[in-house]
Formats: sequence, C-alpha cells, structure tokens
Amino acid sequence: MIGATPLAALDVSVENMRSAKGMIRVCLTADPDNFPNCIDDRDAVKRSIPAGQHGLHFGALPRGDYAVAVIHDENGNAKLDTFMGIPKEGFGFSRNPPIRFGPPRFTAARFRIDSDAEAQQIRMRYML
Repeated sequence: MIGATPLAALDVSVENMRSAKGMIRVCLTADPDNFPNCIDDRDAVKRSIPAGQHGLHFGALPRGDYAVAVIHDENGNAKLDTFMGIPKEGFGFSRNPPIRFGPPRFTAARFRIDSDAEAQQIRMRYML
C-alpha cells in the first residue's frame, strides 16, 4: 500500500527480578511529557504480566522514538509503593540509565525503532 506507515515489533526482556511474586507492569510511550507514568497518554501501550514471566512482545508499532518504564508490583496493588519517597518495589527503564534522584528523563530512556524488530533488555533495580 502506497503511503502506509511501516510497522515494527518490540521485544522487552526483564532481568534481575528478586522474586516471582506479583505482576510486572510495563508502559511503552512515545510521549516525553507522560514518561514514566503514562497517566494521560492515550497512545501509550500498557501491559501487565505475571512476575514469573520475564518478557513480552509489542507488535504493530509505528516506527519512531519510544521509552519503556517497568515496575515490579510485588503486592499487586497496581502502583509503585514507596517509603519516604524511596521505591519499595522494583523498577527499570529502557536503556538502563543511571538513577539519581527520581526517575530518568525520557531522553535518557529513549530508543529508536527504525527496523522491523527491536529489543530492549531492562534490568530491575531495588532500593529497599
């Protein structure tokens, strides 16, 4: 089809999980203003998978820039629990940027999908 937007796929693998309890919650976005939470992003792709599963596949994505945010929701309450602002559950981001004070900016986690298939390996981090 002439003028059709080429579509691509993304495989995300999650490493360094401390347990298989709960869920892995993943947000894939192309919107820097809604990273990492994807709250107001109607185009974000959100998925939840059992924590024992360490990867997932996104298909039919338009080519472009994206970032992925992942939380290990060990207690299944659909949010990242914190204690005095410090995450009690695991988290990770595409490109595994350094974590300083708060989540990284979109630009630090951004990657480009410009071929038929892309892969991202995300290392989970636990602060407490």
